Amino acid sequence: MIIQTAPTGKPHLVILQTDHALMSGAFAAAFGNEEFAALNPVEPMIYVAGHHDEGWAPIDARVEQDHKTGLPYHLTGTPLPYLVQTSAGSPAFNEIHHPYSGIMSSMHTYGLFHGRYGLSDKVFIELIPDAHKTAVANMLQAEIDRQTRLKTQMFANPTMAPLATERVLFHNYKLLQFFDTLALYFHMVHEAARGNSYFENVPRAVGDDVTINIRRVEQGIYTLTPYPFRETGMSFGYIGHPLTPQPIGTNLQVLMAKTEPVAETIILLAG
Repeated sequence: MIIQTAPTGKPHLVILQTDHALMSGAFAAAFGNEEFAALNPVEPMIYVAGHHDEGWAPIDARVEQDHKTGLPYHLTGTPLPYLVQTSAGSPAFNEIHHPYSGIMSSMHTYGLFHGRYGLSDKVFIELIPDAHKTAVANMLQAEIDRQTRLKTQMFANPTMAPLATERVLFHNYKLLQFFDTLALYFHMVHEAARGNSYFENVPRAVGDDVTINIRRVEQGIYTLTPYPFRETGMSFGYIGHPLTPQPIGTNLQVLMAKTEPVAETIILLAG
């Protein structure tokens, strides 16, 4: 889950990872214009963007309480045994849909532990406690094996083979990271506290990456420069469940089930 920041005294929005991914998928479906090349392959990329956190579904459904906050576990505070489960579950789910969705999801998992393949300076694998290193290493090796197997399948398919080269795979991986981190920009921080930011290594074409800057104009309206989507003024949204910190031992699963979700809609303009 993602526990969004909140103004003092106000409830936090609790966002399911699967709902976070749905916004990523909406960004993928809208991507491309005269400056930014369209996705290729289109459908498997839109699918994996919209389902890249599917392995979180059984963990999020537990709504376990973090005793440090009184809220559900935040994404970065989730116990490592659960992270191992979610990290393997998402690629397994996506592979069923399409080999390309599976390999992108697997690369996403591996990248989260290895600084997004050099795109980030946050190398999570270096922070893993000794007690969990073997389980994490085994999970990551299984993902390397999955990628090798899926690449072999795609190279045997004349239509998919050109899309399975390391250059094209990394191009599409970077696009998936953009859709993910753009959604995280909105999901991690509440509206009034969002500042200007940027997204590096966003591909305009294979081998041609740019930095996209985001600026908050007013409530619910943001500009992107350069603008990567089909048309300016597009609306995107997500839902979350408002929740305040609860006494230790509260059944958050029951409480969340009784809480009506709220939606935020944002409009993106060309800067």
